[in-house]
Amino acid sequence: MDVTEIRRPDDMVRITTPELAASFIEDQVALIKDQIQDKKVLLALSGGVDSSVVAALLIKAIGKQLICVHVNHGLLRKGEPEQVVEVFRNQMDANLVYVDATDRFLDKLKGICDPEEKRKIIGHEFIEVFKEEAQKLTDVDFLAQGTIWPDILESEDGIKAHHNAGGLPEEMNFQLVEPVRTLFKDEVRMVGRELGLPDTMVDRQPFPGPGLGVRCLGEICRDRLEAVRESDAILREEFAKNGLAGKVWQYFTVVPDYRSTGVKDGKRTWDWPVIIRAVNTEDAMTATVEAVPHDLMMHLTDRITHEVPGVNRVLYDFTPKPTGTIEWE
Repeated sequence: MDVTEIRRPDDMVRITTPELAASFIEDQVALIKDQIQDKKVLLALSGGVDSSVVAALLIKAIGKQLICVHVNHGLLRKGEPEQVVEVFRNQMDANLVYVDATDRFLDKLKGICDPEEKRKIIGHEFIEVFKEEAQKLTDVDFLAQGTIWPDILESEDGIKAHHNAGGLPEEMNFQLVEPVRTLFKDEVRMVGRELGLPDTMVDRQPFPGPGLGVRCLGEICRDRLEAVRESDAILREEFAKNGLAGKVWQYFTVVPDYRSTGVKDGKRTWDWPVIIRAVNTEDAMTATVEAVPHDLMMHLTDRITHEVPGVNRVLYDFTPKPTGTIEWE
């Protein structure tokens, strides 16, 4: 028996079929209705798989009693805030509140290098944003979160902190609603499909709660953050063109806080490297590395070094999980 089976709650069964997903949905809808009654729920809606599935479950259970809050913390992927608003507000008719908190988050993160401290600051600011948004609303008693089982395991084992796996401060008046907390990522996707969410949403790449903040390694500066954002957009575009978008579970770029000497237009440069990571996994507890074709890697290198300001090298991370984790921080 593997670690994912050993560490699951005793009364939970792996969701491996649409029938089991449908049964899980039926049970959760009943539990949500019983927990929420006629109250309102505030949901942190990033647009990722976990929060989207939680939103769909809550909408199915309580409809307009759900208030979705999308926080643009300045650490999202290129075009993502606009996409979230389009999909959820315009297409799904969700009760969506958009908050642009970019400057607030980046100011708080100034000078912070330690990854765990960055995660804690980002998590704390998320809580503060939701507290402030809740104070603008009436009769909000619950906070929904897209916590999944690997988040809890990694936080409990001290591998890395997850902002959504540590509970809420005592002074907050919210009660937690976490309907997918006992699921692994593959199960969340199956539940999403059974709920009728579009493939573009269900198959969307996992994205960490701290966003690009844990891919802009070390202290976050705006120029290097943009290098992460732009290189990530190029990687996603090229993987889609070359048929890898649906094949590879997660792929992204990171930019570390160090520079190397390079040459561009006959002149010396002192710029950052971009590191590409592409991994496959079923449950996020272990991961293997995708063998990206050499020609594509050369094309990616050419595009990134010529199109992304401040970058002069491209590297590829061959490390599986374990010994590495999927993310760098």
